[in-house]
Amino acid sequence: MTLLETFFNLEVLGDAFPALLRGLINTFLLGIAGIGLGIPCGLIIGLLRLYGPKPVRYLMVFYIDIFRAAPMLVVLMLIYFALPFVGIRLSSWTCAILAFTMVMAAFSAEVFRSGIEGIPKGQFEAAAALGLPFLVTLRKVVLPQAIRIVIPPVTNNCVSMFKDTSLASTVALAELMKEGLDAQALYANPTPLIGAALIYIAFLWPMVRLVSLLEKKFTQEKKR
Repeated sequence: MTLLETFFNLEVLGDAFPALLRGLINTFLLGIAGIGLGIPCGLIIGLLRLYGPKPVRYLMVFYIDIFRAAPMLVVLMLIYFALPFVGIRLSSWTCAILAFTMVMAAFSAEVFRSGIEGIPKGQFEAAAALGLPFLVTLRKVVLPQAIRIVIPPVTNNCVSMFKDTSLASTVALAELMKEGLDAQALYANPTPLIGAALIYIAFLWPMVRLVSLLEKKFTQEKKR
């Protein structure tokens, strides 16, 4: 067989494409779930990390450090394979979403903490001088400015989250990578894996470019 027939077999790719499309939909849904739950949880954890009682702050620091340090695959394995030993059995979807949410929340919390700490303290002092309660100051003065700062790194974390969905194949979830692996085994040809890789690139490349554009935009705004 020639190189093209081995790695770029259009007939095999055409037969495998419906399965790859199903995997892409699952990848998209899994990523959206992890991001949609992880970012709000990360904001709450970040606020508790900054302004909670001392024991809560220490607990949030521990959570953030552990889940930023632990590989996503390890978190998935622990939830999927270890929890049944203590009587907790979850579906593949639930395990994957829980793992992605926990890790995304840890990274988002650190990003939000950095963004909030990047707001000048004079903003808090001016709001206090106007008699604004702390929560109102946080909601109407600080967070709107912090969110603009954290948009580029949060978007970058979202790209990483979509890439990490490929690890869900280890818990028997039929996302894009698993469908590619199954199709490769079915057709005894690596073309479906090449197709899955190209779909990942086509799906994520616009988001990568968006991160670069956002970083450039906010850098120019800071210089003004």
